[in-house]
Amino acid sequence: MTRNALLSPRSLVRKFVPAAAGAALRHAWLPGGKTAPAGRHTPSLGRIGPLEVRLARTAKEIRKAQELRYHVFYEEMSAVADPDTATLGRDVDAYDTICDHLLVLDHETTERNALGRRKPRIVGTYRLLRQDVAERHAGFYTASEFDIQSLVDAHPRLQFLELGRSCVLKPYRTKRTVELLWHGIWAYVLMHRIDVMVGCASIEGTDPDRLASQLAFLHHNARAPEEWRVRALESRYVDMNRLPRGDVNERQALRELPPLIKGYLRLGAYIGDGAVVDHQFGTTDVLIVMPVQSLNSRYVNHYGADAGRYAHQ
Repeated sequence: MTRNALLSPRSLVRKFVPAAAGAALRHAWLPGGKTAPAGRHTPSLGRIGPLEVRLARTAKEIRKAQELRYHVFYEEMSAVADPDTATLGRDVDAYDTICDHLLVLDHETTERNALGRRKPRIVGTYRLLRQDVAERHAGFYTASEFDIQSLVDAHPRLQFLELGRSCVLKPYRTKRTVELLWHGIWAYVLMHRIDVMVGCASIEGTDPDRLASQLAFLHHNARAPEEWRVRALESRYVDMNRLPRGDVNERQALRELPPLIKGYLRLGAYIGDGAVVDHQFGTTDVLIVMPVQSLNSRYVNHYGADAGRYAHQ
């Protein structure tokens, strides 16, 4: 897999974002290097037709994102809800209160809120947790499956961002929805001067032997180099090297991989050492590691070095 070098996010931010002390308090950063007056919080990060990507602005929007997650994870996929979760009808955990929630909204399909006002429908979401926020609280969610702290400690000058809980409503699982989500993430990376993105990605199923081809393909073709390698916790470690390289039908394995993981690979992501079976969600998880400097330049150029491709005019 070819990985092309890219300017560091710090260099990009210095180039496109006003670099005055305390600027974050006086301006809201916008894609395309624009700024917005103070008070205009969580601006639009991009738009394609009726679809818009931005961060959640209210607790109600976060609840809607949790309802979407519940529908996809528990009703459509094979996650097993405990009685409280089933009664609530939302996928909720303690990390929701400290994370930013990236949303894709459809302005053509609206829903009435409790006051009878029409609001755009939330059709996609990603949960974002910055290192500085994680360190003030309980750490990264990923640490429950992988030894992520060892990677953070090995790169003390870099800023990490955890990606998680991604899902899109079935009718919206199209190229433009995914593009908007990644456009929003790229804008967020620039906004917060992120150096490395990490997170768990899931393959449906809890029997590693049935997933041997996919796991072995990832092990042989995308395993992180030593400086970026993270191992699954010993108590949960599942060996991904389940087939010799020559026995892996790479075309079939790639076809079977979830679209999200294939998207990460196209971006230039590395895969951690070992997988983890998550029985609650009915998945086998692998760790994604994406140093910004190693992202495929084709995709960075596609979204724009200043995240301006789909910037809302």
